[in-house]
Amino acid sequence: MSAIRQRMIEDMQLHGYSAKTQTAYLGAVRGLAGHYHRTPEDITQDELRSYFLYLVKERGVARSTLTIHLSGIKFFFEKTLKREWLIFNLVRPKKRTKLPVVLSPDEVKRILSLVKTPTVRMALTVIYACGLRLSEGLALKVQDIDSSRMLLWVRNGKGGKDRCVPLPERLLELLRVYWKLHRPRLYLFPNQKNRKPLCAATLQKTFKIVLLQSGIRKEASIHTLRHSYATHLLERGINLRVIQEVLGHQSPQTTARYTHLTDKSFHTLAETVNQLVADL
Repeated sequence: MSAIRQRMIEDMQLHGYSAKTQTAYLGAVRGLAGHYHRTPEDITQDELRSYFLYLVKERGVARSTLTIHLSGIKFFFEKTLKREWLIFNLVRPKKRTKLPVVLSPDEVKRILSLVKTPTVRMALTVIYACGLRLSEGLALKVQDIDSSRMLLWVRNGKGGKDRCVPLPERLLELLRVYWKLHRPRLYLFPNQKNRKPLCAATLQKTFKIVLLQSGIRKEASIHTLRHSYATHLLERGINLRVIQEVLGHQSPQTTARYTHLTDKSFHTLAETVNQLVADL
């Protein structure tokens, strides 16, 4: 590993970036270096400008991809190399408002019913029934289930935040049956060696297969389960502000590290989620 790469990694660690972000930023800088076939610290600002034009005009990368390249390369030059270049103020990924794909409750049940592997089926069920991100679902531990308060704790979610979400009664029943059969020790959904969580690719591959088998012609992914959860709650009268807190979304109105729900809102939310997943 080169000294400059190690320095960038250490800089990202000091900034508190997640391992996923670090990997993405390193990949962006590696792509730049590979394009010019030389070390990135020797690349000029004009070359950097040409590279971003190449990404936009020739490769036609998506906005999200361009944002990752911009963020990673900008961090490298500004934080690691201490170069404040104007090009970073010029590049602006084009904004696009894209509505998420949403599955109906019946479509969700149809997809989950086609998953044959118990651990994968239970993981996908929890992701939907609690509105989790894929990474949050896979990181769940047995101790995160608070059956006495009917809560599921999400530890170290996006932005390093913890939060709790309602644990539906039906979901707790399914989890108890699952635990009796598989006895997970640490992670709720472990891999075959029972030491680490299931691989995200395993769930994604399975979801893709059962989506095709279901005959549902929607460009859905596992994250669609989270979008569907939020939409189903909204359709049933849950306040949007409450949904934002449950999903762990950032809000301009709050600076609190932890999210809090009023007793009335939480009670209404818990009843709604119970009804929503009662027959999964």
